[in-house]
Amino acid sequence: MKLGLKTQILPADEAAVAAAGRCLAAGGLVAFPTETVYGLGADAAQAPAIARLYEAKGRPAFNPLIAHVADIDAARQIARFDATAIRLAEAFWPGPLTLVLPKAARCRVAELATAGLDTVAIRVPAHPVAQAILRAFGGAVVAPSANLSGHVSPTTAAHVATDLTGRIDLILDGGAVSVGVESTILACLDDAMLLRPGGLPREAIERVLGRALQRLPEDAVNDDAQPLAPGMLASHYAPRTPVRLNASHIEPDEGLLAFGHADIEGAHAAKAVMNLSVAGDLGEAAANLFGYLRELDAKGARTIAVMPVPHHGLGEAINDRLRRAAFGR
Repeated sequence: MKLGLKTQILPADEAAVAAAGRCLAAGGLVAFPTETVYGLGADAAQAPAIARLYEAKGRPAFNPLIAHVADIDAARQIARFDATAIRLAEAFWPGPLTLVLPKAARCRVAELATAGLDTVAIRVPAHPVAQAILRAFGGAVVAPSANLSGHVSPTTAAHVATDLTGRIDLILDGGAVSVGVESTILACLDDAMLLRPGGLPREAIERVLGRALQRLPEDAVNDDAQPLAPGMLASHYAPRTPVRLNASHIEPDEGLLAFGHADIEGAHAAKAVMNLSVAGDLGEAAANLFGYLRELDAKGARTIAVMPVPHHGLGEAINDRLRRAAFGR
């Protein structure tokens, strides 16, 4: 791939959506907003376009991609749904839920996008720009987060431009996203299993299923193993500045990622402070997480100290991202 592409940044209007559809059909790379984070799209059926996407992100090719489609009917063209998968899709699509399902016999998603697995990860996004692009393009679009691999995920077009200008063809600016963390990923194979917590809380899924979700053991995937789904590498979502979790005090020259009203020793001397939610609202905290990590990363602190975040609701996804950001640091 030749770097130094002229990356266009366009407001996400009707003309830009049409241009995005044409760009994808021609094998181009298009960044666009979803309700979770900005995604980097390529035609799911074109292996050369997918290879360009992996190279643009610096993403390992053993890490599979999510295929985004416009509706359940389109999803059933590429995957086999059992009764549980249908119930979940009808309850939560469009929305921040990805299902890992057996491939359909005529699945047109390229093997490169599924990393050679016999399963495919599928999502129907709710964001109107994402929906418009999928309908303009008329097929499945693989779309990991629109950032350099392993870096903090983008929640604005400016974040995308910082990481990928000169590496991709087009960025559609649809403003800041609403959810702020990636989709929840469930495997619906033998039984529903939570592979990655995300923008749809576990509790909502369990209410629909009427039972507790299985959870993949945390040591089941590491950075040397092939993940079953995107976003499962042990080290991921990481700023360049080391991250220290569950901080109860602040050391000299540290930045602080705070949560709620709780006092913390040494906070007044922090190099910079960003509070995910002064009110302790987990939805607000999720929406702010990646943007605030990026801001603190730019402040020149030697470490980002993170206050504890409750582990219920969206807190499970927030803590998952923070744990991966801190892994090996």
